[in-house]
Amino acid sequence: MSDESKKIDEVANNSLYTSTAALATINYSYEIFSRYRLGEGSILELGPAEGTMTERLYRDGYKPELLEGSKVFCNQLRKKFPDLEVYNKLFEDFEPKISYDTIILGHVLEHVVDPVSILRKVGTWLTNNGRIFAAVPNKRSIHRQAAVIMGLINHEGTMSAKDIHHGHRRIYDPESFRHAFAASGLYVEHFGGYWLKPLSDSQIERHWTHEMLQASLILGERYPDIAAEIYLIAKK
Repeated sequence: MSDESKKIDEVANNSLYTSTAALATINYSYEIFSRYRLGEGSILELGPAEGTMTERLYRDGYKPELLEGSKVFCNQLRKKFPDLEVYNKLFEDFEPKISYDTIILGHVLEHVVDPVSILRKVGTWLTNNGRIFAAVPNKRSIHRQAAVIMGLINHEGTMSAKDIHHGHRRIYDPESFRHAFAASGLYVEHFGGYWLKPLSDSQIERHWTHEMLQASLILGERYPDIAAEIYLIAKK
């Protein structure tokens, strides 16, 4: 097992991806992507982890193929979705059998060693009219800006304890996110954000109602530059 595979399995064994806030954001990103005809034709989901977005796709009648670097997560995915194709490979080592109409990278690019190289590779897996749906955390989120003002972190791009726990290697802002796609030769069709997040996940989970969390997810779409999550849709 490579060092990278070991690192991914460590994250999987201590996953926080099914916390209340994490589940809410993954589900909301699915709602956003669905507006853009997500799921038509062949689908590949990179880094599905426990399969929260996979489950939404599956419930809506789609059968995505799943590419996951963690053996731990792959075992869980095969039990949950026995009729789906699950590939346990690093993205760098994967060679697809087909081209895909939709490729989903939900919170993937902040983890990988070389995101531009990955995007170049992923771009070759698309059909001629295929699209990539990607989402990442935004370092310009107001909760990060507030943390800088309070002296809790040195700058907006400082890794939090949760970033380190998840194995993040970088935190994007809107400009660097778009630049990664441009540098890989992909065309950004649409950019946006969601989740106007003034507090940490733990504070929100302790004190907010479901309605408050949903309202903040929606508000983030109005202010993408300072939303906690940013997304884009790209094509060749």
